[in-house]
Amino acid sequence: MQYFQAVKIGKERAMKSQMKMFKFGGFGMLTLTTKKEGGKFLPVGEEDLAAVIQTSDGYVAILVDTDGYTKAQSKTLDKDEAMKIFDKAIESGIPEFIRESVEIWTESYPTVQKKIKSE
Repeated sequence: MQYFQAVKIGKERAMKSQMKMFKFGGFGMLTLTTKKEGGKFLPVGEEDLAAVIQTSDGYVAILVDTDGYTKAQSKTLDKDEAMKIFDKAIESGIPEFIRESVEIWTESYPTVQKKIKSE
């Protein structure tokens, strides 16, 4: 697949995720539209899975594809607000992303929703 095709398809998919994030939290930012695998650019996956990450600024609710590439995110929030958005996503039928980390831009972040739930 050519890069521009991957971007076009990925943007459509990520925008759908962004709209879901708007619904759950009143704000949604588009993040990644493509991923690189085996030296080739591919669009982010169609599926949505929910997770929460912690950044240096606070907590962020995210929607990722099955490979952990972040397609949409909330703004930075406190822990409880990020978990409320996560819970809304789960209640809507979006599965939880169960892997240990996700990719945003060139950074990898550990998922923290399990840790928060067990506190």
